Amino acid sequence: MPQARTSTPRERYRTQVRAEIKEHAWEQIATAGASALSLNAIAKRMGMSGPALYRYFDGRDELITELIRDAYRSQADTLRAAAGAGADLAGLAHALRAWALADPQRYFLVFGTPVPGYHAPDDITEIAAETMAVILDACAARPSSDGADGAFDAHLDTHRRWAGERPVPAPVLHRALSFWSRLHGVLSLELAGQFTGMGFDSALLFEAELKDLLGP
Repeated sequence: MPQARTSTPRERYRTQVRAEIKEHAWEQIATAGASALSLNAIAKRMGMSGPALYRYFDGRDELITELIRDAYRSQADTLRAAAGAGADLAGLAHALRAWALADPQRYFLVFGTPVPGYHAPDDITEIAAETMAVILDACAARPSSDGADGAFDAHLDTHRRWAGERPVPAPVLHRALSFWSRLHGVLSLELAGQFTGMGFDSALLFEAELKDLLGP
């Protein structure tokens, strides 16, 4: 049986430097936002020249792509692990909130204001679809009323490409979209500090929204 290929010292060093570059990029994003990301500034922090850093990333867009890919991969893995451990839809919601609160800058890179001029490659869209697939499966496992419910469900019946190959009924698609959009709405406002000074517990608001989504 062939041996697994062992990375060379040069490859390990390259991996280490790329990881360090990404750490500095996250620090920069936390301070000034993704739109202000500068490879030259990162190179200066690391004691490198700008051209030297470009040996590890072709440019700003490649670095942003790596950060977004890592963020989506982390989110998808988190929800898949929760589902694998037996989490239902409520459990997935709590896993999503814990993931978001653990690193707000990572959350906002993928769910905040789009980076001007940036377009994510197809593989990132596929990773994001993994997250929705976990949510769809959890929604399909819950009891649902028979038949379509209203104009939007009828619309979803013929606009389901985003759901992949899953042959779930329109009410399940509707529930999944409601889960995804309403909980992200609460999380986005909470992480942006919009509830600061309003005098209520945002965790309880999240629970109330979740309870309303799940129904009786």
